[in-house]
Amino acid sequence: MSRLPNLDPLRFFLASIVILFHVPKLCRNQSLPYYDGLPIFHRGMEAVFMFFILSGFLIIRIIYLEKKRSTFSIKRFYTRRMLRIFPLYYFVVIFGFLFYFVLLPALNIPFENNYHLIDGILLSVFFLPNVFAELYRPGGILEILWSIGIEEQFYLVIAPLLFFIKRKQILVTLLLLSIIYFLIFHSMIFDYLKEFHFYFYFLFSGGVVALLEEHKKLEVLKSIKLAPLVITTLTFLYFFTDMLITNILWLDHLIILSIFPVFIHTISFNNRKLTITNKTFNYLGTISYGIYMFHVIALNFVVFLFLKLDFLKNLQSELAILIIFSLTFAVTIAMAHLSYKYFESYFLRLKHKFRS
Repeated sequence: MSRLPNLDPLRFFLASIVILFHVPKLCRNQSLPYYDGLPIFHRGMEAVFMFFILSGFLIIRIIYLEKKRSTFSIKRFYTRRMLRIFPLYYFVVIFGFLFYFVLLPALNIPFENNYHLIDGILLSVFFLPNVFAELYRPGGILEILWSIGIEEQFYLVIAPLLFFIKRKQILVTLLLLSIIYFLIFHSMIFDYLKEFHFYFYFLFSGGVVALLEEHKKLEVLKSIKLAPLVITTLTFLYFFTDMLITNILWLDHLIILSIFPVFIHTISFNNRKLTITNKTFNYLGTISYGIYMFHVIALNFVVFLFLKLDFLKNLQSELAILIIFSLTFAVTIAMAHLSYKYFESYFLRLKHKFRS
């Protein structure tokens, strides 16, 4: 299997945008000083969409290349995914329910759990956290798990689908699936697809671009010297300005599908030194799953300190905002590091036994 450049810095960048998205929201809800005056503070969902595209890009490429070598195994595929996703996912699920049903009441902090605990557990355990989050708004620690549910639902579909499809038909199948599902999603027929965020076309699109590369259909991008600069500039503009935002759902998603998959292809196959080789950023990308999963827990801890400690309450707004952001990032990274080193790594080492 041909080796891709290190994509870990991109993962950390996306996880950081999600944190920037959530910090002002919780601070505003708790009447604390907050700042969200730049477009980058409103791109949390878009960062998750790029995560989806990146996941589809990597997973479908792996499956395709394993099929090419006749070594693809659904059992091994699911085992690897379980070892990567399940331990931390279920840890946060358990902590989340304890937090909202036990810890907050013990601290006399009001929070309404408007659902039966067993319903929440079943929806979370069986990877429907996107449905759980939209039906009940169970609190940020549990609500952010919606995106993990979407990925797991995608894995349940994509592995058997690609197992039974002939390798030469995979690209056309994925392309048709992407187009048809995009049209159905944005039609008026199945509103629940929007309501519960079943954004599978983002994952499919990542796979389409990966296979277009394997079929040598994107060589034209490599022949245009300015292509990496143009594509990277468009991605930068999307995250840091409002120039490419229309507030028309189908059009905004079409713009994302036109830019993000090609950007991931660019930094993977046509990067022209666009990749980052800094060890710190690489490691932060390595623990980005933990950063995403722990950041709301860290944010709740920081907000709790500001609500309870008088000397923090009396800080000037600008200083308070800076400290809240800094502490949230620091605590999140510390938690993700400890989790990766002492918890996740044990399971990740087992993954090597299930590689083809």
